[in-house]
Amino acid sequence: MLTEELERYSSQYLMQTYARIPISIVRGQGCKVYDAEGREYLDFVAGIGVNALGHGHPDLVTAIEKQARHLIHTSNLYYSEPQVQLAQLLVKLSFGQKVFFCNSGAEANEAAIKLARKYSTDTFGPERFEIITMHNSFHGRTLATLTATGQTKVHQGFAPLLAGFSYATLNDIQSVKSQITDQTAAVMVEPIQGEGGVVVADQTFMHALRTLCTERQILLMFDEIQTGIGRTGTMFAYEQYGIQPDVMTLAKGLGGGVPIGACIATDNVAQAFGPGSHGSTFGGNPLACAASLAVLRVLLDSQLLEKIRTVGSYLKKGLQELQARIPLIKDIRGVGLLQGIELSVEGKPVVQDCLTRRVLINCTMDRVLRLIPPLIVTQKEIDQLLKVLSDVLIKRL
Repeated sequence: MLTEELERYSSQYLMQTYARIPISIVRGQGCKVYDAEGREYLDFVAGIGVNALGHGHPDLVTAIEKQARHLIHTSNLYYSEPQVQLAQLLVKLSFGQKVFFCNSGAEANEAAIKLARKYSTDTFGPERFEIITMHNSFHGRTLATLTATGQTKVHQGFAPLLAGFSYATLNDIQSVKSQITDQTAAVMVEPIQGEGGVVVADQTFMHALRTLCTERQILLMFDEIQTGIGRTGTMFAYEQYGIQPDVMTLAKGLGGGVPIGACIATDNVAQAFGPGSHGSTFGGNPLACAASLAVLRVLLDSQLLEKIRTVGSYLKKGLQELQARIPLIKDIRGVGLLQGIELSVEGKPVVQDCLTRRVLINCTMDRVLRLIPPLIVTQKEIDQLLKVLSDVLIKRL
């Protein structure tokens, strides 16, 4: 179908939960996608940070095809070799000792919330169940995770929200301290608030937060849905802080486009989940785990993490050079291949102008352009993006 037809049928048959950009993507290769009319676009959205290896990566395609021929799904009533292999690799790569698999970032965070409550109930008693998150955070769209999200706009219309959440200010340890009570079970934080405007948690704050949680026997949980799986130049963003959380959640890039999420925890915390305490029908199915194994192996075997650090620095330097020339740019912030451009004007029209120039970007918090390209992006493709951004923003001066 052409885009015009899809737009009409979408309006007729789908719940209107998305304000869609008026193109229909039908094919992708590398960092390029193609619409129903055959036009080519440079993709700096990557399925909102999901398509870690870009589109059509041969290793990922082969892994999916091979697994689909053998077995797609059996449920967690039985053992699954791809699931065990993936859990083993994630444990080897991270601080954790146990993994729970699900289907999305929201489900991973839901698992972390339940795990924190169960662990604290078992350890300290049922009165200890509250979780502190950050203002402008984003943790998902389930009732629990949207309550955990520190943005009033996503709460509207869904009252009464789940009890047991309070909000502190990122990079302000005194704000966190002020929220701690005898009922506090955990603190959940994103190393970079992606949906919150690409705001980076600083070293001093994160170290103080780890110390505080340890002293108060409070779990520290990192939401690495957007920052994990190489996005910031290390496999997980927590590695760059020199500290370890007690629980970490992953999704987005973990499956390279195939839905999968994971909640990783230390043995001490994970033991709170016993048979029947949590579950997922589709979670950790053979197809998703085979895809995830392929993504991780490419990251590890191709020295891609080092390349991400190089091209991420190249992207940031290019953006900073734009900032020096274009007064509309208030700030450049981010790490690796998750970068934000804060503007002094509304960002949505800039996204539209870039679309016209065949470059896909994203806007969060009204005025922050978010760049989250595939991890295989090249310096040449970054140059193309920078040229389009320069042209589009200079026109607005």
